[in-house]
Amino acid sequence: MNRSRRLYTLLWHIAPPLIRRYLKKRAKKSPAYLENWNERFGEPYPNPVQNPIWVHAVSVGETRAAVPLAAELRRRFPDAPLLLTQMTPTGRETAQKLFPDAQCRYLPYDRPEWVAQFLRDHRPRFGVLMETEIWPNLMAGCAEAGVPLFLANARLSEKSQHGYLKIRRLVEPVMQTLSGCFAQTAADAERLHLIGASNVHVCGNTKYDIAPPDSMHRLAAEFKQRIGNRPVAVCASTRFYKGADEAQMLMRAWRNYRGDALLIVVPRHPERFQTAFNTAAELGFSVQKRSDNAPVSPQTQVWIGDSMGELAAYYLAADIAFVGGSLVDAGGQNIIEPIACGVPTLFGTSTYNFAAACAAALQSGAARQVGSAEEWRQAVEHYLNDETLRTDFAHQAEAFVAAHKGASRKMAEQIGKALGAPEEIHGYGETK
Repeated sequence: MNRSRRLYTLLWHIAPPLIRRYLKKRAKKSPAYLENWNERFGEPYPNPVQNPIWVHAVSVGETRAAVPLAAELRRRFPDAPLLLTQMTPTGRETAQKLFPDAQCRYLPYDRPEWVAQFLRDHRPRFGVLMETEIWPNLMAGCAEAGVPLFLANARLSEKSQHGYLKIRRLVEPVMQTLSGCFAQTAADAERLHLIGASNVHVCGNTKYDIAPPDSMHRLAAEFKQRIGNRPVAVCASTRFYKGADEAQMLMRAWRNYRGDALLIVVPRHPERFQTAFNTAAELGFSVQKRSDNAPVSPQTQVWIGDSMGELAAYYLAADIAFVGGSLVDAGGQNIIEPIACGVPTLFGTSTYNFAAACAAALQSGAARQVGSAEEWRQAVEHYLNDETLRTDFAHQAEAFVAAHKGASRKMAEQIGKALGAPEEIHGYGETK
């Protein structure tokens, strides 16, 4: 253990009281943060699944992105159980819904003895960290325990790269322990290489491989029945970031709308559900919640999507979508999901979380960028008034998504090669 990691580890021995205080603070708005603390702080896990395929996905977006990759891995390792770990309650809830036959739990914080307990509990066959999850003691612990570890769907912005270069003596040695690093783009691959990753492959983004399940199509049909024949504009994953309330910005602009379309606002975090409802009421809108399970009144102007795990259904029920986190400087949320649903998609100017996808979507005509909430409102009216434009967009979106599919298979193939596994198992032991 070098000096940088010794200092890092010392900080983790000091941190637990501060972490507990932080979790209690988060729990005031989201009570689930008070649950399952033993998992976070290194306690032995009851009845741990043994020798699993282990996938770590921090929160909701990463968990959804893991679905097609996990399916590909299970085809190659059909006898291995599945372990999903998360860091947030919403991620855990999403994993339990999307992977009902998997064991789902929190990953412990990055103290060496807690990492060692986790690895003893489960003895993973191998591990996959989704996107850019760099935990030095976890990565070093896997190397010491002989657990192959892969970084999948990896992305690294210039800003993050500069941050990691400042702690290169901590990061570089553990990045070199990875059995494989699967980058979304060539630019991501280069930046990952500069912080120490040596076995880097450009595979693309697994989010393009996600198709809305039948359950989401059924739920979208229920939403449409509740809404009636009105046009629908969805503002999804709205963020409250550095004092700026994106949902409020959009609803203020919506006051200038004079048509009969229903505006659906779906905050990114559940603790913002009630705030969004209150904001709509304060702005003078007639407002309802999805959770009231009642038909949407023809007089209702704003419908608050106060539910988790149903975003695809909102998109499928929409005529046009806006993807949040992009009018505030939060880097944007996943634009691929609404495009894959064939919905005209708008986003703002802050896109560093999905820079490559946003640039490619704009170039192909599969999405449109807006610079303000008022420009968003004008674009919504433009699309809602032109059915031909919406139909043309659906064709462009379909072609765009089709051109980017296949990342999950590429990553699974690389993992299989690294571990000496068959390319793919079909049915009763038939090998492709």
